[in-house]
Amino acid sequence: MPNSQSLPTLDYFSIVASLYKDRRAMFLGTLASVLGALAGAFRADSTLLIVHAGLLALLLVSRDFNMRAFAKAKIDPTDLGAAQRWEKRALFFGYFAAVAYGSWVFSSIVFVNDSFAELVAITVTVAAMVGIVTRNYGHDRLMTVQILGMGGLMVLGLLLKGDIYHMLLASLFLPMLVSFRSLGKDVRNNLLNAVHDRVAASRLASQLDTALETMQHGLCMLDENGVIALANDRAQQTFAGIADGTWVGQTFSDLLDEAIAKRALPRSTAERLNRMIANQSGGKIIMKLSGDFHCEVTVSSRGDRTVLLLENVTARIRAQERINFMARYDGLTGLPNRTYFTEQVDADLAARQRTARPVLLAIVDLDDFKHINDTLGHLVGDKVLSETATRIQSVMNKNSRIGRFGGDEFVLYRSVDADTDTDSDSVEAEVSAILDAVAKPLTVKGERIDLRASIGYVVHTAEQVALDDLISRADLALYNAKAHGKGYHQVFEEVMDEEFRYRQRLKTDLADAIANNQLRVVYQPLVDLKTRQIAGCEALTRWTHPELGPIRPDVFISLAEEVGLVSAITDFVLKTATAECALWPDTLSVSVNVSARDLRGEGLPKSISRALSASGLAPCRLEIEVTETALIEERVIAAARLKELADRGIGIALDDFGTGYSSLSYLHEMPFTKLKIDRAFIADIATDPRSLKLMANVARLGKDLDLVLTAEGVETEAQLAVLANETEVDQVQGFLFGMPLPGPEIRALIARMTRDARGPDLRLAYSTSSVRD
Repeated sequence: MPNSQSLPTLDYFSIVASLYKDRRAMFLGTLASVLGALAGAFRADSTLLIVHAGLLALLLVSRDFNMRAFAKAKIDPTDLGAAQRWEKRALFFGYFAAVAYGSWVFSSIVFVNDSFAELVAITVTVAAMVGIVTRNYGHDRLMTVQILGMGGLMVLGLLLKGDIYHMLLASLFLPMLVSFRSLGKDVRNNLLNAVHDRVAASRLASQLDTALETMQHGLCMLDENGVIALANDRAQQTFAGIADGTWVGQTFSDLLDEAIAKRALPRSTAERLNRMIANQSGGKIIMKLSGDFHCEVTVSSRGDRTVLLLENVTARIRAQERINFMARYDGLTGLPNRTYFTEQVDADLAARQRTARPVLLAIVDLDDFKHINDTLGHLVGDKVLSETATRIQSVMNKNSRIGRFGGDEFVLYRSVDADTDTDSDSVEAEVSAILDAVAKPLTVKGERIDLRASIGYVVHTAEQVALDDLISRADLALYNAKAHGKGYHQVFEEVMDEEFRYRQRLKTDLADAIANNQLRVVYQPLVDLKTRQIAGCEALTRWTHPELGPIRPDVFISLAEEVGLVSAITDFVLKTATAECALWPDTLSVSVNVSARDLRGEGLPKSISRALSASGLAPCRLEIEVTETALIEERVIAAARLKELADRGIGIALDDFGTGYSSLSYLHEMPFTKLKIDRAFIADIATDPRSLKLMANVARLGKDLDLVLTAEGVETEAQLAVLANETEVDQVQGFLFGMPLPGPEIRALIARMTRDARGPDLRLAYSTSSVRD
């Protein structure tokens, strides 16, 4: 019996429908059975056979009506409930047929004593069983009941006949019945296997369809002639708008030709792909179709079939292009970065090694850019850099190329075939145009920013020159340009190289001098203006080179800043100066200058602690001097560091007051105890009323803030007199009182001044000192 639960509804319905097929054959077969029964009844003159003929006639009419009703019903093959109802009706009439035929043949053999009637019944019943096997094999229960009902009663009748011949005939019929059953079973099994195979194939096909349609890649299969045998939707979407219509049946080369005709695919790419398909070599190729769409085609072959796997790699290509861009270009300005710019210039220099044509390399550096970042923030700084790059590109020579080397440094390079394009006038015009373009005011987030840049450049023949050499020389020129102030340009000159080598030598020798304790400390007095007595001394560092002689402090201190040795010098001066001050009277103090690097690092407080501990000097007798330039570099850190020192009782002096950027804000934020007014305020106070007024106002400001005021650079009696009579300055310092002295001489001077309370004799005491610096 077909299982409506285990078979698909469509297959179950097909088996049920097979029970109603071929109504005409059923009608003629059953009609022949009715006529056979009537013929037997007439020959045997048997009323019983007439009854059986009537029973078969009833079966004929009812089955014909039922089959006609099934045909008219037009049941939906997916309607499981209707199929089950019609199955039950077919079973009823099948059982009815088994009873009708079985009882007829049984009666003809047992109750009617006529060989013709018996022969007709057996023949027709066997024929009916053959029809049952061929029509009802799909329904196991129905076929079994009908064979047993018909054949079983026939064999039983033969056995009941009692004679040997009928029994022999019955024994012959038994194998036939069994064979009918087996034949029906085999046919049914073949049917079910076919159904199951079809279901499995259908399921596999459905799964394959699902896989093809849901896979992220396009798939296209070609036959041995290159004709597309299979293609999923994703594959067709790849060429959307290029090749319309159904793909299957077309050759893939025709598809590519259509894409070429629409200018959506380069011919070279199409030809390469066609060769891979024709040669069945396999591999991958990336096609760039119309727009910015990239497709990677993987070609695989097996036998005479070729499979193309199409993958959308647009996102991957864009990511790779972005990575390549980031590796070669600056993300902020879009200019070539150091690496890519170097590759470009090195390649150009290599190509021009034998031409001896001149090349230009310039370094453009923004002045005070760190101040913009610190005061306005890095977002504003980024906007400034981006705008600077745009401005430079807008005015630079059409043959120049520019890159950003990091920070606020841009490098420009030009190399052309005409000498006139790199002559002095052309270069001068280009760098001047860049400086003018950068100097235009810029407004960012409501803030007006006045930019200026410095440029150092070199013009050199490309023969026997490397980029590093050009950069070194341009950098030397930039250094000299900045030394002149802001907004300048400077061409490299050979003397700069000599100065550079000189500075490099000094850097090396300075390191040796610090390591070998060859620096000296001298002391310049700070004189109390009222008492004309020494109030303290400023410790100053001196270096005498064994071959080059005395080196100016501003030279070797700046070198120490560059190479990171300034903190070592500070540590040496602190240790020496505190030890010296401990030998002076308790009322005197010593001041030591510190740099911006000292304020940034963690070493200054430790150096001071070690120096005070080793010397036994009280913290209140030590004074730390800082410049506004040092403060502006690390304002927040400097404020915290100076407060830490002030809390320990150490004096804090602002040196060179008035030469920086925001002096008044520093006075408010920093824990200063002394203000040292720069010599620029002192120079003209004896001859210029305006300078005197400015000096007096600065001194009054310091007094209002309860600061000790020290005037630096006092060199004449007139300046001293004006300071004493017209200002509120507390202390003076300068060459009027002599040159700075080494430790023994300053101690001798202090001793003499202590014995002689007459202040005006200080200069006399200085002049009679036996040691001069």
